[in-house]
Amino acid sequence: MALALAAGFGLVAMSWPLLAAPGGALTETTSGPWLFALLLPLVTATVVVQLAGGGLDARAVALLGVLSAVVAAVRPFGAGAAGVETVFFLIVLAGRVFGAGFGFLLGCTGLFASALLTGGVGPWMPYQMFAAAFVGLGAGLLPRTPDTRPGRAGELALLVVYGVAASLAYGLLMNLSFWPFAITQGELAYVPGGGLGENLPRLLAYSLATSLGWDVGRAATTAVLLVLTGPLLLRVLRRAARRANWS
Repeated sequence: MALALAAGFGLVAMSWPLLAAPGGALTETTSGPWLFALLLPLVTATVVVQLAGGGLDARAVALLGVLSAVVAAVRPFGAGAAGVETVFFLIVLAGRVFGAGFGFLLGCTGLFASALLTGGVGPWMPYQMFAAAFVGLGAGLLPRTPDTRPGRAGELALLVVYGVAASLAYGLLMNLSFWPFAITQGELAYVPGGGLGENLPRLLAYSLATSLGWDVGRAATTAVLLVLTGPLLLRVLRRAARRANWS
């Protein structure tokens, strides 16, 4: 329940430009991103406490810490330069092996640790944390059909397709955090209170015109890293899960 509430709140917090009603407080001021930037860390702390109390033991917390440190260590090799991101492949693999809750937490803690390491702390950080958390959450919810059971070639193909889609969705979610204030006039501008029907096409057009190249670079990097490291890292992570009696 804590995970579902946190994910729901994060999705609403990031997509408020598409949901805000005409004449509402969020459409009349620029306080929306700042308000949610302050609330998201509190929600993250709440879900960590709730999951730690009921679903994470000391071994799980230790593994979460190790993988968060790895995410923080590999992110500077890309850090978004020309769209190259070197962290999402690991979040996808960990979410697949250890489940949706673990993937959600790794997305949050991994991006938080990397922001501290690279000096990327700012009002955008909570949005990056939640967007990455959704990547790990979705990886843990992927189906397990006979063709995508552990160790099958279909599993890696599924993760690559998901990694590409999640990388593109990450860019779209991050655009939502600043798009209403990045451009105020023209066909790509946000219409305060315009609703989903009017603002979603504008958001998609804005993303195509401004960030598609970066998003495609992120998707390509994630796909290549999944292909190169997926077979080995899936075995390593599953071996660690067996030795820790992970359930």
